[in-house]
This record gives sequence, C-alpha cells and structure tokens, in this order.
Amino acid sequence: MARAKWKSQILAESDKVEILEGNLYFPADTLRQEFFRDSKTTTVCPWKGTASYYDVIVDGEVNKDAAWVYREPKRAAANIAGHIAFWRGVEVER
Repeated sequence: MARAKWKSQILAESDKVEILEGNLYFPADTLRQEFFRDSKTTTVCPWKGTASYYDVIVDGEVNKDAAWVYREPKRAAANIAGHIAFWRGVEVER
C-alpha cells in the first residue's frame, strides 16, 4: 500500500498507483479531499502535457503547489491521467 503523508496526516493511500519518472501517482479518488485546494499554477511538460497543481493544507499550514495532476496528458503519459503526485516535503512511501 502506497501512502502520501504531510504533517503526520495521510493525504492519499492506494495499492494501485502509477509510477512515472520515479514519482508515484495516486488515483484521484484516493485523496482525502479536505487537505487539498486548487492552485492557479500550471506547468507544461513537452511529452506529458499540462500539469495543474493543488495546495496541501494541514492544520492551517499551506504547502503551496505540493501536488500535481495531468488531467488530459499526451498519449505517452496516458496512464497517469487524473492521477496525483507529490513533492515539496510530502512523504511518499510504498
């Protein structure tokens, strides 16, 4: 079972993650939505497409843009469509 945690709170857990470029991508329905807020940040990867970001909020503390999603990735990254990955201090363990 893979888990993503920040500030001792489990943000997501699943036994069906996708792995791409060393990142674990969690299905969207495994996120604990109360810890996420849409961010206006986007980035573009030439082969994956456009990523949108979420701020992670635990106990009032904000970890800006700590999670990202490719909602409509290019074909080469189709397996991560709608899956969320983490960085910026979020612990991901498998």
